[in-house]
Amino acid sequence: MTRRELLAGTAACTGALWARVHWDRSRISAITDEIAANADDAASFAHQQGMPFVEVRNQPGTNREYALGRDADRKVAATQLSIEGVKISMIDTSLLKFPWPGSPSADQARWNRRMEDLQKALQCAQTMGAEKILVFAGTRVAKPDSTFQQTADTLAEMAAEAEKQRITLVLENDSATNVASCADLAAVMKLVPSKWLGIGWKPAPEGYSLLPRKRILNVRVPAGSLWPNRPDTMKWRNILTALDKDGYSGLVTLDAGAAGAKGVDAARDALDQLVHVVREVS
Repeated sequence: MTRRELLAGTAACTGALWARVHWDRSRISAITDEIAANADDAASFAHQQGMPFVEVRNQPGTNREYALGRDADRKVAATQLSIEGVKISMIDTSLLKFPWPGSPSADQARWNRRMEDLQKALQCAQTMGAEKILVFAGTRVAKPDSTFQQTADTLAEMAAEAEKQRITLVLENDSATNVASCADLAAVMKLVPSKWLGIGWKPAPEGYSLLPRKRILNVRVPAGSLWPNRPDTMKWRNILTALDKDGYSGLVTLDAGAAGAKGVDAARDALDQLVHVVREVS
């Protein structure tokens, strides 16, 4: 082998290594109201944990959504995070997570103001420097697949508005909604080709192969799935390895699902476990 061939081979290998985004602590995120009792502590904790990004949902210690709240509160929280060198990757909302028209318990008032609420969430994202907004697909009905076209039409309308502000909507599969499984996600994504609508994937035991992988923009990690020998335990090393193989370069976000002092302690324990898993596949 000549020196030129050796150098060319070395350059190719280096390029391949740089092209791959490996797992490390910097790709772990958390929801601020689950990791601390107030916004200042959440910012400090994220910094201490080496998390460049977090998601915001409610003001820590309250049940008030940033997305639908006061702009002054958003600015304060964004400033606190910025001081600690932490950015906001996504605004978590309850947008569309309610019974839609056609359901016996339809919330007509929320349906009627859905675009108004979206505008508030878009303003929140602009104020807090986030590029993504989490949305859902209506409270689950007896035949969820019968709602897919309505879901697609609704999300397409909202994505068109989000595009105007260069914000991406992220649809998450949730067992309480009409998009609960990978198959549900795949079906709706097929009906909404807009690049301003992506997937927030909450892994299920099966169905990953059905997803349009390039549209996965966030991965949710339920805290209970991290611990061994539990009914909801998941093989996160395998999941992260598969995502890496398919070129996923986004974040994994801990979903602790609990609030209050005990919830914060549990979330921090689960975060330690997630860090451990990520180290094993890095």
